[in-house]
This record gives sequence, C-alpha cells and structure tokens, in this order.
Amino acid sequence: MRKSVTAIVLLAALATSGCAGLFGKRAAPDEFAVARNAPLVIPPDFTLAPPVAGTAGLSPTDAQTQAIEALFGGPAPRSQSEVSLLERAGRDRAPVGVRSTAGDPDTRVVDKGATTSAIIAAPEGDGQDASAQVPQ
Repeated sequence: MRKSVTAIVLLAALATSGCAGLFGKRAAPDEFAVARNAPLVIPPDFTLAPPVAGTAGLSPTDAQTQAIEALFGGPAPRSQSEVSLLERAGRDRAPVGVRSTAGDPDTRVVDKGATTSAIIAAPEGDGQDASAQVPQ
C-alpha cells in the first residue's frame, strides 16, 4: 500500500512538472535580442508655427464648428426627391425645439394598441402575399 501511494505521488509530481522534468531545462530565446529598436526621429516636415501676438485665436464655437465639419463634412446636397419629401412633411413648420419636447413626460402619447404591436412584430416578407387581419 505504501509503495502504491508513493508511486502515485511521484507520478502526480512528474505530471505537474511538465516536460522540463523529463528533458531538462532548455534555454529560452531572448526576446530583446530578436530585433533592434529603431531610433526615435523627429518628423522632417514639422510646420507648426507659434502663435503671433495680437492676432485673434479661435473661439470655442469656431473650434466646435470646425470639429463638426471635419467629422461630418458639412451639409450634403439633397436630391430633388428628398427635398420634395421634406417639403411635404412640413420641415419648415416644425418647432425649433421639437426634439427636446419629444422625451418630455408631459408630452401626450397615443397608445395605438395591439394592432400596431402586431404590425411591428410581423415577420418580414417579400410583399407578394401581403394581407392584414384586424381583430374585431
């Protein structure tokens, strides 16, 4: 019994030690000797000029406008059909702060009921066999 316990302990120690226990320790490669680091270089075309005294700097609104134009590229030209659709939808009659009042708790919301929920949850199809059933 004592010999079997000793053998199990030795096998467990050998199994947990990995391959180094069988083959000995090998020299690991030196990761710093693989490639030389390139020296740091200042870019040759460094065209920043220091600010000139007496000139006006950018105001925060100018900087914000420039950032938005850089990100989104200014107003895109609209097609004639898009302009027509926006005109019919009443783009010029919309209140200026309509997006702020849409999430207001005092905004009146009409519950359309189960029919609207059923239409929204309907699976998408090709439209060839479209039909509607309204509960009575």
